Amino acid sequence: MASSDIAGDGDRKLLVALYHPRAERGRALGGAFEAAGLGVQTLPQHVDGLRTWIDSCFDILLINPFLGWQEPVEFVRLARSIAGRRPLLVLSDRDSPADRMAALDAGADDAVGWTDNLPEVLARIASLLRRSRIAAGQLGAGDLRIDLIDRRVERAGRLIRLPLREFDLLANLARVPDRPVSRDELLRAVWRLNFDPGTNRVEVHMSRLRAKVDRGFDWPMLHTVKGRGYTLRSRPG
Repeated sequence: MASSDIAGDGDRKLLVALYHPRAERGRALGGAFEAAGLGVQTLPQHVDGLRTWIDSCFDILLINPFLGWQEPVEFVRLARSIAGRRPLLVLSDRDSPADRMAALDAGADDAVGWTDNLPEVLARIASLLRRSRIAAGQLGAGDLRIDLIDRRVERAGRLIRLPLREFDLLANLARVPDRPVSRDELLRAVWRLNFDPGTNRVEVHMSRLRAKVDRGFDWPMLHTVKGRGYTLRSRPG
């Protein structure tokens, strides 16, 4: 399978969050994914805490829940809740129909018996990512990704937490990247106001949004366009 089948969006690599309980098997998988053009984030043992799992900005979650000390069905259900609308692929180190059926019944999007057949694992990842990229409810511009259903925002692989108004402002700008959106349009879309209340609420929320979306990144995405409103730029310059 050509690595371009799972290439990133623009300059951004698609990211696999990977959990495998055996380090050497995890390294083999991670190396194959990187050779195919994917980014890889290795997740720690879930029993040590879930904060890294919850805050990870991945495009697909891949886990192996089949070990004697783990309860596979409950583990898959936990992973499903963390993945949200992003695809979940369950891997078994053995070619077991029972393992695959248990994973699918527990909520996995796909399941595969690995047995060192890396091309099949990569093909299944590519298939899930294709379906994910065309799923409804997602916006993207440059290295920014917005999930409208889960209300989740990521930029360059970093999770950005936004309250309701700021999320709605960003989503409205992201629907028309590189085009100015007027203050009146934002008042109508975000606050449901068909008149100017004479306050600086748009400016205040835009300032807070800039601090979260632009600060600490290589270039600013949010810009004021004099006399026209605000715009979200999909690329620097």
